[in-house]
Amino acid sequence: MFIEKDHEQLSITRQCSLLGLNRSTYYYEAIGESEENLRLMRLIEEQHLKHPYYGSPRMSLLLSELEGNSINEKRVARLMRLMRIRSVLPKPNLSKPALGHQIYPYLLRGLSVERSNQVWSTDITYIPMKRGFLYLCAVIDWYSRYVLSWELSNNMERWFCIEVLEKALERGSPEIFNTDQGSQFTSDDFTNILKNKGIRISMDGKGRALDNVFAERLWWSVKYEDVYLKAYDNGADLWKGLERYFQFYNHERPHQALDYQVPAKVFGILD
Repeated sequence: MFIEKDHEQLSITRQCSLLGLNRSTYYYEAIGESEENLRLMRLIEEQHLKHPYYGSPRMSLLLSELEGNSINEKRVARLMRLMRIRSVLPKPNLSKPALGHQIYPYLLRGLSVERSNQVWSTDITYIPMKRGFLYLCAVIDWYSRYVLSWELSNNMERWFCIEVLEKALERGSPEIFNTDQGSQFTSDDFTNILKNKGIRISMDGKGRALDNVFAERLWWSVKYEDVYLKAYDNGADLWKGLERYFQFYNHERPHQALDYQVPAKVFGILD
């Protein structure tokens, strides 16, 4: 009630900061879609995690079989774009830069990641709730799998992603920062923060979701170990639940790839 959406001088982020509120508290209202589309979106995500190589043509055929009636491919393609779901196979990408935005080369192919703060990456994913959905953005350290920052929003505007980036940079600075080619990450507002700190910018190859494989694995863990089990009612409950989960993920959850150590210890937070 204290936030003025169209304030002439103060952004929403600044108003939240002055009030001592997390910016995500402003975005509890879920994105509006029909009940039928929300049901299809949950089904699409479930099938995508089982068949990550399915694009919209095969996904629409699979849904038609499961539903017992024809599901329009254009409808499925639109919902997949809205959810930022993309096939792991090379194809026309769903994360498109805005006109005039610079695209940077992918720097991680064949690179041996051997230490913390060598490579960080970020991504956005769709998070379903009982009614509606929100977007989750996070920054992860590739070597340790440590989640440096995260935030929820009801839109994918660049300011949401910039806030997550700035929170992560309060904890250190990577040598390379990797993103996809989405307009949020190719904007000058985002890339200038990295360039001003001397951080090398890397961007996924067009349409290749697995170029950001550690973020994809993180989303799988978040959804199967928390979101799907809890079936959160609303954004406030979701935010509190994710806060607990990421604390667990960073400080208590051992990773086989880390010799069963927890990310915080490998990153250097714990002794």
